[in-house]
Amino acid sequence: MTPARGLLHAAAAVLAAILLAPVVSLAVAAADGTGELWPHLAAYVLPQAIRETGLLLVGVGLLVTALGTGTAWLVSAFAFPGRRFLDAALLLPLAVPTYVVAYAYLDLMHPLGPIQSGLRALLGLSSPRDLSLPDLRSLPGCILLLGFVLYPYVYLPTRALFLMRAGTLLEAARMLGAGPARTFFRVALPLARPAIALGVGLALMETLNDVGAAEFLGVRTLTVQVYATWVNRSDLPGAAQIALVMLAGVVGLVALERLARGKRGYAGSGHRDRPTARRPLSGWRAAAALALGTTPVLLGFGLPAGYLAWAAWQRLRAGGWPEALAAQTLNTVLYAGAATAVTVAVGLLVAAAPQLLGRRSGQALIRVAGLGYAMPGTVLAVGLLAPLALLDKGLADLFGTELGWAPAIGLGTGAALVIAYTLRFLTISVGATEAGFARIPSTLPDAARMLGRGRFATLLAVQLPLAWPAVLSGALLAFVDIAKELPVTLLLRPLNVETLSTHLYGEAARGTYEDGAAAALLIVMTGLIPVALLLRLDRGPVPRHSRAGS
Repeated sequence: MTPARGLLHAAAAVLAAILLAPVVSLAVAAADGTGELWPHLAAYVLPQAIRETGLLLVGVGLLVTALGTGTAWLVSAFAFPGRRFLDAALLLPLAVPTYVVAYAYLDLMHPLGPIQSGLRALLGLSSPRDLSLPDLRSLPGCILLLGFVLYPYVYLPTRALFLMRAGTLLEAARMLGAGPARTFFRVALPLARPAIALGVGLALMETLNDVGAAEFLGVRTLTVQVYATWVNRSDLPGAAQIALVMLAGVVGLVALERLARGKRGYAGSGHRDRPTARRPLSGWRAAAALALGTTPVLLGFGLPAGYLAWAAWQRLRAGGWPEALAAQTLNTVLYAGAATAVTVAVGLLVAAAPQLLGRRSGQALIRVAGLGYAMPGTVLAVGLLAPLALLDKGLADLFGTELGWAPAIGLGTGAALVIAYTLRFLTISVGATEAGFARIPSTLPDAARMLGRGRFATLLAVQLPLAWPAVLSGALLAFVDIAKELPVTLLLRPLNVETLSTHLYGEAARGTYEDGAAAALLIVMTGLIPVALLLRLDRGPVPRHSRAGS
């Protein structure tokens, strides 16, 4: 092994150790005494948290499956006026974080809010006591809210399967006399199981990661209890033990998703299948299809985004632009930008690991890099406490004796936040960069190697310039996800530092919804960027003739 190759293997080992450190730290912290509050947590807190988390996951899983699969079939199998608009609009809820939607609906559904006030005016009622709607602050309310925001995780892969991999089989079923319902349940639905399982798994991991929406709506999930146990009760061992329970749940979700997919693959041969031929709809059927497809867009994006725009305008017109909002926006951009730069640089090396280190070692490193995204933000934050403290101590011992000072990257510093962001969203950059590398003909790097370029020089001189659009798209997606991230930011941000997400969380906790509307709107506008990117990328491979009749 050459010295350069040995150095690369050593760097990969260090990176793998950093990625695995939060998991090891959780186990050590959980075993370090039971904590004074652990008997109380085990007897009263944990059972309720597990029950509510389980019910939330089951409810959200069923709802996103129904909404995502149903809307994917609607826009893939039928042609009606407005279908092309609906095809793109169904992705819009991805632009709104769950805690922002909860924030908006709590104000919308307030007894003195616009919805109940409008209904009372319509019915001629004067007192809020005369009209009683179901309370949104409940487990069913949280299931509905998260389901209408997270269904695009199922819609996107299922729609892609219906459009590009199922055309021949579905047309064969129709030629044999199967109607739309029978074709869907007997052919399309079994065919889509791998895509549905993938989307539901992602939606459930987002549900587990959520802390803002669940806390706003009064649902005491495991994520909320980790936050409350650490921050409110100052019981780190107890928080680590609950976090381990959550980590076990994540492993279970991943196993279930793999089991649901099994060895099934997408229909079709090695080449792209014929696009699905759509059944034309007209009259009341076309109107009903458009109404059904528009409902999740309206509830998951239209109502909350529209209300936030109106509330922000009212707040800005009455009191001007909040003075602190500019600083919070700057903090959000700076921390997200720094973390994105680190994430892209590390992601590039991880994605190139199979060619730099060998296929087996490289693929193992890529799988380890996905751990951060699989771990909820609260679990990752708790797991990073001890490693960051040890690193601070090591730096102090290394530099302190000679220079009298040492760089601090532990809890309460911006460096800790950047490290946590990088670990959490590294897999986004890795996936995008891998996709870019896959489009490069293997003859180009082979030619560079034959001309005497080394592996690393080939990566920088040949592959990176060709893959930069994919790398840039991964950077954009990572930046927006980092800017929206709430649990990690809440738990690891420096003292007296507010970002848009933490400002919004604080306003919602105080009940001053109108003061947080501008921050919420800025977060939504930021989230629209990756959705537009997804739409642009999604339109690329679709042949012209597949859009006919829409």
